[in-house]
Amino acid sequence: MKIRATIPLEEAPSWAVLERQLIGVMEEAVHPFLAKYTHGDGRLIWQEGIHQTRDGADDFYESFYNWPLLYLLGGGDHLLELGQRQWDATTRLMEEIGHVHKEYEVGYDQFHQSESYIYFYLLCMANPTHEQNVERARRFAGFFLNEDPEAINYDPEKKILLCAHNGSKGPRWLYQETDEPSYGYSPGMAVYGLPYDDLEGIDSVEDLKDPANAQRMGQAMKERMAKGDVATNLHVCSLIVNAFLMTGDEKYKRWLLEYVDAWIDRAASYDGFLPDNVGLSGEVGEYTGGKWYGSMYGWTWPHGFYNIAMAAILAGVECFLLTGEKKYLELPRNQIRKVMSEGKMANLNEQPMSLEHHWTGQIQALGDRADSWVVPYCYGDSGWSDWQPLAPMYPLAIWNVSGDEVDRNMVSTIRERETYDWRKVFSFHSKEDAGHEQPWFAFIQGENPDYPEQILRASLAQVYRRMEQVRRDETDPRDNHIHWWQQLNPVTTEALIQLTLGAPQMLYNGGLLLAPIRHFDPDSERSGLPSEVAALVESVEEDRVDLHLVNLSALNERTVRVQAGTLGEHNFTQVTYNKLVSEYPGPVGDYATPEVVTGSETAQINGVYVDVVLPPGTEICLSLGLRRHVNPPSYAVSWE
Repeated sequence: MKIRATIPLEEAPSWAVLERQLIGVMEEAVHPFLAKYTHGDGRLIWQEGIHQTRDGADDFYESFYNWPLLYLLGGGDHLLELGQRQWDATTRLMEEIGHVHKEYEVGYDQFHQSESYIYFYLLCMANPTHEQNVERARRFAGFFLNEDPEAINYDPEKKILLCAHNGSKGPRWLYQETDEPSYGYSPGMAVYGLPYDDLEGIDSVEDLKDPANAQRMGQAMKERMAKGDVATNLHVCSLIVNAFLMTGDEKYKRWLLEYVDAWIDRAASYDGFLPDNVGLSGEVGEYTGGKWYGSMYGWTWPHGFYNIAMAAILAGVECFLLTGEKKYLELPRNQIRKVMSEGKMANLNEQPMSLEHHWTGQIQALGDRADSWVVPYCYGDSGWSDWQPLAPMYPLAIWNVSGDEVDRNMVSTIRERETYDWRKVFSFHSKEDAGHEQPWFAFIQGENPDYPEQILRASLAQVYRRMEQVRRDETDPRDNHIHWWQQLNPVTTEALIQLTLGAPQMLYNGGLLLAPIRHFDPDSERSGLPSEVAALVESVEEDRVDLHLVNLSALNERTVRVQAGTLGEHNFTQVTYNKLVSEYPGPVGDYATPEVVTGSETAQINGVYVDVVLPPGTEICLSLGLRRHVNPPSYAVSWE
């Protein structure tokens, strides 16, 4: 279906001008970043020997992960080209260092692997016909389907991955039989507390300064974490789904459902609550004394709910996408409900929070007040611990896909229990490029009308700030820590995802880009908004999306192809849009602009796409009826 905009752009909305300014500034900012921190072939200028202190490759890839994402949203073609170049260059560097084999991680935990592989998923979505990436998607998923004899990671009988560290060389057993491990005190890890609190004489992280205690803790970790499956391995689901979206091959769907169903069956024994460990025998608690908690990246250490909730969301949402079965959404919902049921009010100044840097927005919004609603993130022999604010990103990630009132009400409940104004906007750029979910949620509820301008200005401020940091950086790149590059990456996409797609930022640890709509430029046969066009999703409901499109060009006509769902999984049912019913622009010689009178028109669609033609200097508001999850999800684009 094709609709032609007729409303003249009498006054360009400030959000539209800011949105295109943000895109334009970031399109340019990648060049000085590359010039300063990479060699001519794209490889990072890095410190030789740094790999000796690193277990995985994630931090290297994270420095460029959102460049193809900016392209997907409407950034210049060079962002996709550079994004692919940087992926390939980083892979070559990682192979030389030894972290990567056959272009994939040798063996690392999926929590960290998923941080870097969101980069790959975005490259695949941006260009699903890239032959080398199609082959890579198959090969990477094949490491977990036991298709490579060098990488037997999965036990199909027990339906488990064999180890918490896994990859292209199979299970990377955490400890060898002859190892005498030691887990001593370090300031960086002290914030996460003790891996176990049942070892006599080790009551605090300070006790790990004693070498004997450090050896005892290391031995306990070897006995309990060295082998068997862990809940955090559910982050691998996105790798499998990515292969399905690239190829449509049903074998990936079968593996995904088999693996996730096994975890759901285990959780059923704990009232839907995910245990964090399974032994090689297939029994929960095999190496933890029968306890459902206590393994690598589990409920006890180091992050608890933070990473397990994301793993459950990825698994539940992706299985729901592929099947339409709502039972899968109960997997992540149950984890959120459990910690919410333990919530309480507390003084943040008196709470030792392991992830305090994640709550920048909440802490700034609280101002001089310190009382906040908190939930426990960790569980061990001493019960619940590590009380911190509950990030609304968890239920929002589910609601973004389901559209269900159950999930929106969960977000509203968090809001009701908090003590600060969710409408406030603060300028910061976190590692996850997220944290502004609260004011965005208030906006799409119709309560925060200034949010688009505020978040765009805040995002621009962060780009300007990082570019000034790059200019003033006189350090030798070879002397800097492993996070240096990602902390200077000038690209930020949170605001653009929220405003143009009507969705929260994708989950940083393995999340796919999911939203109720997606934009394409059919004239250029590419993803993203056409040049000079701005978009604002003003409201999102289960069955409706309200979209405002603006063509800021005074010369060029543009066409926007709006797709129902980022994966084409939805259908548009109908569209109501505004149209001009008065004369415009008026006769030559009249000094005053004639009054613009508008009406509305409704048309039936029942399809995945709507083409909106925007003549120069026009705008249009559309209310798009939405029927969710009626089509198989795919990366396929309309012109292929």
